[in-house]
Amino acid sequence: MAWDFSVDPEFQELLDWTDTFIREKVWPVDLLWPHDVYKPMTDQQRAIVDPLKQAVRDQGLWACHLGPELGGKGYGQLKLGLLNEILGKSIWGPRIFGTQAPDTGNAEIIAHYGTPEQKAAYLQPLLDGEIVSCFSMTEPQGGADPGVFTTEAVRDGSDWVISGEKFFSSNARWASFFIVMAVTDPEAPVVKRMSMFMVPAETPGIEIVRNLAHLGEPEHDGSEALVRYTSVRVPASALLGEEGNAFGVAQTRLGGGRIHHAMRTVGNAQLCLDMMAERALSRTTKGQALGDKQAVQAMLADSYIEIVQFRLMVMYTAWQIDTYNDYMRVRRDIAAIKVQTPRVMEAVAKRAIQIHGALGVTYDLPLTRMFSSGLMLALADGPTEVHQSTVARQLLRGYRPAEGMWPSMHIPTRRAAAEAELLAPAAV
Repeated sequence: MAWDFSVDPEFQELLDWTDTFIREKVWPVDLLWPHDVYKPMTDQQRAIVDPLKQAVRDQGLWACHLGPELGGKGYGQLKLGLLNEILGKSIWGPRIFGTQAPDTGNAEIIAHYGTPEQKAAYLQPLLDGEIVSCFSMTEPQGGADPGVFTTEAVRDGSDWVISGEKFFSSNARWASFFIVMAVTDPEAPVVKRMSMFMVPAETPGIEIVRNLAHLGEPEHDGSEALVRYTSVRVPASALLGEEGNAFGVAQTRLGGGRIHHAMRTVGNAQLCLDMMAERALSRTTKGQALGDKQAVQAMLADSYIEIVQFRLMVMYTAWQIDTYNDYMRVRRDIAAIKVQTPRVMEAVAKRAIQIHGALGVTYDLPLTRMFSSGLMLALADGPTEVHQSTVARQLLRGYRPAEGMWPSMHIPTRRAAAEAELLAPAAV
């Protein structure tokens, strides 16, 4: 029986180095450019950030989710989870460590499905952080229901011609290439209806209709966009994976990413708890520390319990992925942590804001950003309710209906069976 919560000493040293590095070297970058993490870097930013990236490379921690053939360590999800728990406490941390979404997932797609020419042109620059990319999937008429997607890719000779509109396309205005999901067989079942394409940003017919800002971003400087594709012509080699396998391609970028985002949430929530505890010990009201008041103690206790419970749930899911190497086998628990990620972030951040009073809702503290991240996590990659349905469907597959009228644990029925078995006279 193996049941161990310890971390091997060598990897713990790397985690300790990462924690110190984030606090001492990366947090100052967060303070200077809190809204620029998705943008191409200026010369001034590059002069500061590039040496930090090199320090990460020197520690062997650059893009650890990738295999050695792509310059990473190929860590399993348990180690990646522990690392991302620390990176989650920083805005720029994921980018400086080569794990910034959506580029990490897009890099995995190109690595798995791209042609040698696509890899040469885009993969290494993406891994090096020299360019950014766009994942273009959601549509204005429906994000969580791909059955209503209408953006299509139609064959024309050896080419594909893409037409339609996509909403919330990440990094669109800065991207060097787009990964676009489009309908290629409108008569097929939804799961086989769409295909994935790689489209260079300079391809004629791509129009950024307008940019959209998330809560917490400057209103006119958002990182998402409404994109219109008008007869965008790409060669047959632009097809990523097999025709009709867009969902399989997308899963390449989503499965492990759910672990990483969840553990970053753990790190963020822990930072909220750290701030709450400091405030509880530092602030007094009517001659008494906040930490001596029962209501505040309940907030602290509930936050600690929720963080630890969630952390264990995420790490158990990561262990399953590492053990079984099969995302579909772990689908229920991956969906479950997607449900719980925003709940924990919102609950803990809200308590932290409350304990800090009016200061908590100002930009003097990072709490409003943390709270808004919880709201966004409840919608990114599908709303919470969709993932709840996935959990329930997967759960019910392991059960069967009761036989007969009564539930299987019906006491009178079971008692009668027990009497017949144990108390009836022995048959002669």
